[in-house]
Amino acid sequence: MTLSYRPNSNADVVKLFVLETDEPHPDTQTERGSFGEIVFHHFYRAGMDHHPPLGVEVSQQFIVTEKGGTMPTYADLEPYDGILITGSVYDAHGEDPWILQLLDLLKELWTRRPDFHFTGVCFGHQIIARLLGAEVRPAPSGDWELGHCAIDLKPVGQRLFRTRDDKIYLHQMHQDQVVAPPTPEKSGGLLSEDGPRVEVWGSSPHTAVQGLYCENRLFTSQAHLAFDEAMVRRQIQMRVEAGSIQDWEHADRAAETGHLEHDGRAVAAAIMRLFHYDDDGMP
Repeated sequence: MTLSYRPNSNADVVKLFVLETDEPHPDTQTERGSFGEIVFHHFYRAGMDHHPPLGVEVSQQFIVTEKGGTMPTYADLEPYDGILITGSVYDAHGEDPWILQLLDLLKELWTRRPDFHFTGVCFGHQIIARLLGAEVRPAPSGDWELGHCAIDLKPVGQRLFRTRDDKIYLHQMHQDQVVAPPTPEKSGGLLSEDGPRVEVWGSSPHTAVQGLYCENRLFTSQAHLAFDEAMVRRQIQMRVEAGSIQDWEHADRAAETGHLEHDGRAVAAAIMRLFHYDDDGMP
């Protein structure tokens, strides 16, 4: 499925391929569609707010082959400007065949397409970090970061989100985390000493690496951008029922924060600026 929006005939269009690594709760699927559809509706609004406005074209594919998905090929992605990898119930540090296949695809894209953009959320954030040699593992405390959470911004984060505030607020739903940002020494040759650095844009007490940024190349977020209250409650409940989250009191408290306002639109805007500079006048 491909969804597209163009504000006017002169607008540039960001062509994004969403790699769906999970499926939403059936009720969310009915109300809002697949994760790819949710991404499209989130990003077309960010395109409207861009200076000048941008169009968005989003294609999507469910890629968990063990559950009937199909992994795209390098050739399938040639017409696109970049990818977004969604969150997942799977572990980004796992050795599942489809995860290894995904890493092979990402490596080919990274090495053959220097113009290509890599974006990811939650699992997507972690798998891109793993691609570049970073360690991904469960939090040492063993607990989950859940619900509406504050993220402390580094200076690069303040620039990315065009804010002078020292925090943003997003919904979290993870136990695994990226331990430290990728470095050239551990990247297997994918990063160079004289190239742009991969920077951490934010942190929290639970997770030091809340997101990664590399100029004109990648943007990732551990937290979710497009969750609404119903999605927060449903996704938490799904993980409780599956036995992944065992601290029910923590889960209940997190679910009660689902209605709180978050900064997902600011993060979507920052991702759009990865593809096209935004001439809004802020240095």
